[in-house]
Amino acid sequence: MAKRLWPFLLASTVSLIPFTVFGMYLVPIAAAADGSVAEVGGLRGLGGLAALIVGIALAPLIDRFARELVAAGGLALLGISAALGAIGNVFALAAFCLLIGASTSILGPSIGAAAADRFNTPAAAGRAATLVSATTSMMAMLAAPVLAVPGLFWGWRGNLLAASAISLTLSAAFFWRGRGRKAPLHSTQRTSYLATYKALARIPGALPLLGVAMLRTAAFMGYLAYLAAFYDEKFDLAPGWFALVWSLSGASFFLGNLFAGRYLVAAVRPEKTLLLGLLTALVAVSAFYFTPSLPVTLLLTSLMGAAHATVAACVTTLLVRRSGDLRGSALSVNAAGMSMGTFLGAALGGVGLGFGGYPGLALIFGAVTLAGVLLALRVRA
Repeated sequence: MAKRLWPFLLASTVSLIPFTVFGMYLVPIAAAADGSVAEVGGLRGLGGLAALIVGIALAPLIDRFARELVAAGGLALLGISAALGAIGNVFALAAFCLLIGASTSILGPSIGAAAADRFNTPAAAGRAATLVSATTSMMAMLAAPVLAVPGLFWGWRGNLLAASAISLTLSAAFFWRGRGRKAPLHSTQRTSYLATYKALARIPGALPLLGVAMLRTAAFMGYLAYLAAFYDEKFDLAPGWFALVWSLSGASFFLGNLFAGRYLVAAVRPEKTLLLGLLTALVAVSAFYFTPSLPVTLLLTSLMGAAHATVAACVTTLLVRRSGDLRGSALSVNAAGMSMGTFLGAALGGVGLGFGGYPGLALIFGAVTLAGVLLALRVRA
């Protein structure tokens, strides 16, 4: 399956490079832009806002064009944004963040749906889509060390320009592959813009699945936003050691996503796996901030990553299986909801931490995860 899907897996890895460079080199980038780290780092929020708006706006349209052509457009936008980021002033960086968010909201759903389209059975299609998401999560873990070596020779601007060149080359290749291919929804099948949303709402379990995805993302991304601060305060863990904790979390998420996707191919009731993953995440986040020792905390960190990855794989699999020719639109709305969840998690976490310290975080993220459990109960086989 990986051999058959390698162009889409390559595109999924490239999509993470620009923002990874932005995070890795935030201090020198802020210095080049004559701004503070907080000011320049805050620009990244524009990417999430753009991803939300573009994902919602384009969801009904994404299945009306050949998958490869949509992916080519996303990759072209990614390449342009990376080149703008290399300019380094604050206006170019703002445009960079906006366009990165817009490009990934186009690219992610298109390559996930394209991978699923390569297989005829719903189970194999779901596995293909989760393989793409697992590859993306793996790159999130590996991107920083991979980019560190070339960055020693040509700096952050060189990394961004290299990402731009790779993205534009891939865009041309996808455009070449997509010429003459038919759209998943042919002209005779197409409905109006609003009717597409109504059709998505009629997909069995789609609305609770999208709600689960948003709430799961809010809980997990909010937890990650304050993870370094928690390890520093409770265990006095230096940044270098915390990098190993981050790698543990990333590896757990990657393996959970990958193996959940493989297991779901043969599972009779993936809905049960979804519920089990959410219950495990609820137990883990409820206990995480009260653990007495570092080994137990590390175990719960790994368990959190694997549980949330399992839930993410279940949502992707079920949406792909149930959406048919509308799977691109469904994945686009799902991606937009997760973008909203990212901001919601950070904001709610800030409220919980401000009013109740780390027990407040446990309460907030536990409540968000519990809401996901209640929605998962509405997803029927």
